[in-house]
Amino acid sequence: MANPQGSFIWYELMTPDQDASKAFYDRVMAWTIEAEASGSTEYRMLQTVDGPIGGALTLTDQMIAGGARPGWVGYLCVDDVDAMLARIVTAGGAVLMPAHDMPQVGRFAMATDPQGAPFYLMKPVPPVDDPDKASDSFHPTAIGHVAWNELASTDHKAALGFYGDLFGYECNEVLPMGEMGDYAFIDHHGTRIGAMMTRKDSPSAWSFYFRVPSVAAAMAAIPAAGGTVLFGPTPVPGGDHVVIAVDPHGAVFGLVSQ
Repeated sequence: MANPQGSFIWYELMTPDQDASKAFYDRVMAWTIEAEASGSTEYRMLQTVDGPIGGALTLTDQMIAGGARPGWVGYLCVDDVDAMLARIVTAGGAVLMPAHDMPQVGRFAMATDPQGAPFYLMKPVPPVDDPDKASDSFHPTAIGHVAWNELASTDHKAALGFYGDLFGYECNEVLPMGEMGDYAFIDHHGTRIGAMMTRKDSPSAWSFYFRVPSVAAAMAAIPAAGGTVLFGPTPVPGGDHVVIAVDPHGAVFGLVSQ
Protein backbone atom coordinates (compact mmCIF):
# COMPACT_ATOMS: atom_id res chain seq x y z
CA MET A 1 0.00 0.00 0.00
CA ALA A 2 1.27 3.46 -0.88
CA ASN A 3 0.67 5.05 2.54
CA PRO A 4 3.83 5.98 4.47
CA GLN A 5 4.61 3.98 7.58
CA GLY A 6 2.65 5.36 10.53
CA SER A 7 -0.34 6.51 8.46
CA PHE A 8 -3.84 5.89 9.81
CA ILE A 9 -5.32 3.55 7.19
CA TRP A 10 -8.43 2.11 8.87
CA TYR A 11 -10.76 2.75 11.80
CA GLU A 12 -12.67 0.17 13.80
CA LEU A 13 -15.70 0.41 16.03
CA MET A 14 -15.84 -2.26 18.73
CA THR A 15 -19.47 -2.78 19.72
CA PRO A 16 -21.50 -5.34 21.69
CA ASP A 17 -24.54 -4.85 19.44
CA GLN A 18 -24.09 -4.35 15.69
CA ASP A 19 -27.73 -3.62 14.93
CA ALA A 20 -28.02 -1.00 17.68
CA SER A 21 -24.77 0.64 16.54
CA LYS A 22 -26.02 0.69 12.95
CA ALA A 23 -29.26 2.35 14.03
CA PHE A 24 -27.32 5.04 15.89
CA TYR A 25 -24.51 5.83 13.44
CA ASP A 26 -26.74 5.68 10.37
CA ARG A 27 -28.64 8.65 11.84
CA VAL A 28 -25.58 10.63 12.90
CA MET A 29 -22.77 10.01 10.40
CA ALA A 30 -22.20 10.63 6.71
CA TRP A 31 -21.74 6.88 6.21
CA THR A 32 -23.67 3.72 6.97
CA ILE A 33 -22.82 0.44 8.66
CA GLU A 34 -23.53 -2.62 6.53
CA ALA A 35 -26.77 -4.37 7.41
CA GLU A 36 -25.03 -7.75 7.45
CA ALA A 37 -21.49 -9.01 7.88
CA SER A 38 -19.53 -9.26 4.65
CA GLY A 39 -17.67 -12.44 5.62
CA SER A 40 -17.79 -15.44 7.91
CA THR A 41 -17.00 -13.30 10.97
CA GLU A 42 -19.37 -10.73 12.43
CA TYR A 43 -17.57 -7.74 10.92
CA ARG A 44 -19.41 -5.03 9.04
CA MET A 45 -17.99 -2.31 6.81
CA LEU A 46 -18.52 1.42 7.34
CA GLN A 47 -19.52 2.59 3.87
CA THR A 48 -19.12 6.12 2.54
CA VAL A 49 -20.22 7.21 -0.93
CA ASP A 50 -16.69 6.50 -2.17
CA GLY A 51 -16.05 3.20 -0.40
CA PRO A 52 -15.39 1.82 3.09
CA ILE A 53 -13.31 3.76 5.61
CA GLY A 54 -13.49 1.30 8.48
CA GLY A 55 -15.34 -1.58 10.05
CA ALA A 56 -17.47 -2.55 13.03
CA LEU A 57 -16.34 -5.53 15.13
CA THR A 58 -18.66 -7.42 17.46
CA LEU A 59 -17.36 -7.66 21.02
CA THR A 60 -17.88 -11.21 22.23
CA ASP A 61 -18.44 -12.20 25.85
CA GLN A 62 -14.91 -13.60 25.89
CA MET A 63 -13.44 -10.33 24.64
CA ILE A 64 -15.38 -8.33 27.22
CA ALA A 65 -14.27 -10.71 29.99
CA GLY A 66 -10.70 -10.07 28.82
CA GLY A 67 -11.10 -6.31 29.28
CA ALA A 68 -12.29 -5.13 25.86
CA ARG A 69 -14.77 -2.28 25.90
CA PRO A 70 -16.83 -0.43 23.27
CA GLY A 71 -14.71 2.15 21.50
CA TRP A 72 -12.92 3.31 18.38
CA VAL A 73 -9.42 2.11 17.48
CA GLY A 74 -7.19 3.21 14.60
CA TYR A 75 -4.91 1.12 12.39
CA LEU A 76 -1.38 2.34 11.64
CA CYS A 77 0.30 1.18 8.45
CA VAL A 78 3.70 -0.49 8.95
CA ASP A 79 6.20 -2.23 6.71
CA ASP A 80 6.81 -5.12 9.12
CA VAL A 81 4.30 -5.86 11.90
CA ASP A 82 6.54 -8.21 13.88
CA ALA A 83 9.56 -5.91 13.78
CA MET A 84 7.44 -2.95 14.87
CA LEU A 85 5.94 -4.93 17.77
CA ALA A 86 9.46 -5.65 18.99
CA ARG A 87 10.35 -1.95 18.78
CA ILE A 88 7.17 -1.00 20.64
CA VAL A 89 7.99 -3.33 23.53
CA THR A 90 11.56 -2.03 23.68
CA ALA A 91 10.20 1.53 23.79
CA GLY A 92 7.93 0.74 26.75
CA GLY A 93 4.69 -0.18 24.98
CA ALA A 94 2.81 -3.45 25.25
CA VAL A 95 1.34 -6.10 22.95
CA LEU A 96 -2.41 -6.64 23.38
CA MET A 97 -2.88 -9.02 20.44
CA PRO A 98 0.02 -10.89 18.78
CA ALA A 99 0.56 -10.60 15.04
CA HIS A 100 -1.48 -12.84 12.80
CA ASP A 101 -2.57 -13.01 9.18
CA MET A 102 -5.98 -12.66 7.58
CA PRO A 103 -6.15 -13.94 4.00
CA GLN A 104 -6.52 -11.17 1.39
CA VAL A 105 -6.52 -8.55 4.17
CA GLY A 106 -3.05 -8.47 5.68
CA ARG A 107 -1.02 -9.05 8.81
CA PHE A 108 -2.01 -7.11 11.92
CA ALA A 109 -1.62 -6.87 15.67
CA MET A 110 -2.78 -4.65 18.54
CA ALA A 111 -0.46 -2.77 20.87
CA THR A 112 -0.37 0.17 23.25
CA ASP A 113 1.99 3.09 23.56
CA PRO A 114 3.92 3.46 26.87
CA GLN A 115 1.06 5.51 28.34
CA GLY A 116 -1.50 2.81 27.50
CA ALA A 117 -3.30 4.14 24.41
CA PRO A 118 -4.26 1.20 22.16
CA PHE A 119 -3.84 1.03 18.39
CA TYR A 120 -3.55 -1.58 15.66
CA LEU A 121 -0.55 -2.21 13.43
CA MET A 122 -1.23 -3.45 9.92
CA LYS A 123 0.65 -4.43 6.81
CA PRO A 124 -2.24 -4.63 4.35
CA VAL A 125 -2.54 -6.75 1.25
CA PRO A 126 -3.18 -4.30 -1.61
CA PRO A 127 -5.87 -5.02 -4.21
CA VAL A 128 -4.59 -7.32 -6.95
CA ASP A 129 -5.74 -4.91 -9.64
CA ASP A 130 -4.29 -1.83 -7.88
CA PRO A 131 -1.10 -2.71 -5.97
CA ASP A 132 -0.24 0.96 -5.36
CA LYS A 133 -3.64 1.89 -3.93
CA ALA A 134 -3.46 4.13 -0.87
CA SER A 135 -6.02 4.24 1.94
CA ASP A 136 -7.98 7.46 2.29
CA SER A 137 -9.82 6.48 5.49
CA PHE A 138 -8.10 9.51 6.95
CA HIS A 139 -8.76 12.53 4.77
CA PRO A 140 -8.80 16.09 6.16
CA THR A 141 -11.63 17.35 3.95
CA ALA A 142 -13.64 14.38 2.62
CA ILE A 143 -17.17 13.98 4.00
CA GLY A 144 -17.63 10.74 5.91
CA HIS A 145 -13.90 10.22 6.50
CA VAL A 146 -11.85 10.77 9.63
CA ALA A 147 -10.53 14.32 9.43
CA TRP A 148 -8.59 14.52 12.70
CA ASN A 149 -6.78 12.07 15.00
CA GLU A 150 -6.41 13.24 18.60
CA LEU A 151 -4.41 11.59 21.38
CA ALA A 152 -5.28 12.46 24.97
CA SER A 153 -2.32 11.08 26.91
CA THR A 154 -1.19 11.05 30.51
CA ASP A 155 2.09 12.46 29.11
CA HIS A 156 1.78 13.82 25.59
CA LYS A 157 5.44 14.88 25.38
CA ALA A 158 6.58 11.33 26.10
CA ALA A 159 3.97 10.03 23.66
CA LEU A 160 5.23 12.39 20.97
CA GLY A 161 8.72 11.00 21.44
CA PHE A 162 7.39 7.45 21.08
CA TYR A 163 5.35 8.09 17.93
CA GLY A 164 8.05 10.30 16.52
CA ASP A 165 10.78 7.67 16.88
CA LEU A 166 8.66 4.79 15.59
CA PHE A 167 6.34 6.43 13.04
CA GLY A 168 7.88 9.76 12.09
CA TYR A 169 5.32 12.04 13.76
CA GLU A 170 6.49 15.64 14.23
CA CYS A 171 5.22 18.58 16.26
CA ASN A 172 5.85 21.84 14.45
CA GLU A 173 3.24 23.98 16.19
CA VAL A 174 1.76 24.18 19.67
CA LEU A 175 -1.45 25.89 20.77
CA PRO A 176 -1.33 26.97 24.45
CA MET A 177 -4.63 26.22 26.22
CA GLY A 178 -4.01 27.86 29.60
CA GLU A 179 -4.58 25.53 32.54
CA MET A 180 -5.28 22.67 30.11
CA GLY A 181 -1.69 22.81 28.88
CA ASP A 182 -0.47 22.65 25.31
CA TYR A 183 -2.27 21.26 22.28
CA ALA A 184 0.55 19.83 20.17
CA PHE A 185 -0.26 19.49 16.48
CA ILE A 186 0.99 16.35 14.69
CA ASP A 187 2.46 16.45 11.20
CA HIS A 188 3.24 13.27 9.26
CA HIS A 189 5.02 13.37 5.90
CA GLY A 190 3.89 16.94 5.33
CA THR A 191 0.24 16.44 6.35
CA ARG A 192 -1.31 17.65 9.60
CA ILE A 193 -3.10 14.56 10.86
CA GLY A 194 -4.18 15.62 14.34
CA ALA A 195 -2.85 16.61 17.75
CA MET A 196 -1.81 15.42 21.20
CA MET A 197 -2.51 16.82 24.64
CA THR A 198 -1.95 15.79 28.24
CA ARG A 199 -4.98 14.57 30.20
CA LYS A 200 -4.13 13.05 33.57
CA ASP A 201 -7.75 12.55 34.62
CA SER A 202 -8.54 9.71 32.18
CA PRO A 203 -6.79 6.75 30.52
CA SER A 204 -4.68 7.53 27.47
CA ALA A 205 -6.62 7.02 24.24
CA TRP A 206 -6.92 8.13 20.64
CA SER A 207 -10.14 9.83 19.52
CA PHE A 208 -11.26 10.32 15.93
CA TYR A 209 -13.26 13.16 14.39
CA PHE A 210 -15.47 12.30 11.41
CA ARG A 211 -16.28 15.02 8.90
CA VAL A 212 -20.02 15.55 8.45
CA PRO A 213 -21.94 17.97 6.23
CA SER A 214 -23.33 19.80 9.27
CA VAL A 215 -22.21 19.56 12.90
CA ALA A 216 -25.51 21.14 13.98
CA ALA A 217 -27.60 18.50 12.22
CA ALA A 218 -25.45 15.61 13.43
CA MET A 219 -25.40 17.03 16.95
CA ALA A 220 -29.19 17.18 17.01
CA ALA A 221 -29.37 13.53 15.90
CA ILE A 222 -27.10 12.26 18.68
CA PRO A 223 -29.51 12.47 21.66
CA ALA A 224 -32.44 11.53 19.46
CA ALA A 225 -30.60 8.31 18.58
CA GLY A 226 -29.62 7.51 22.16
CA GLY A 227 -26.17 9.10 22.41
CA THR A 228 -24.83 11.96 24.51
CA VAL A 229 -23.03 15.15 23.50
CA LEU A 230 -20.05 15.72 25.81
CA PHE A 231 -18.56 18.91 24.37
CA GLY A 232 -19.30 21.51 21.73
CA PRO A 233 -20.02 22.70 19.25
CA THR A 234 -16.94 24.90 19.45
CA PRO A 235 -14.90 26.66 16.77
CA VAL A 236 -11.36 25.46 16.06
CA PRO A 237 -8.52 26.92 13.98
CA GLY A 238 -9.25 26.73 10.26
CA GLY A 239 -12.92 27.64 10.47
CA ASP A 240 -14.32 24.24 11.50
CA HIS A 241 -16.57 23.44 14.44
CA VAL A 242 -16.20 20.28 16.51
CA VAL A 243 -18.36 18.17 18.79
CA ILE A 244 -17.32 15.31 21.06
CA ALA A 245 -19.97 12.72 21.87
CA VAL A 246 -20.51 9.19 23.13
CA ASP A 247 -22.64 6.54 21.45
CA PRO A 248 -25.26 4.45 23.34
CA HIS A 249 -22.62 1.84 24.24
CA GLY A 250 -20.05 4.29 25.58
CA ALA A 251 -17.75 4.69 22.56
CA VAL A 252 -16.38 8.25 22.29
CA PHE A 253 -16.17 9.92 18.87
CA GLY A 254 -15.88 13.38 17.37
CA LEU A 255 -17.61 15.31 14.61
CA VAL A 256 -16.22 18.16 12.53
CA SER A 257 -17.57 20.46 9.82
CA GLN A 258 -17.47 24.07 8.67
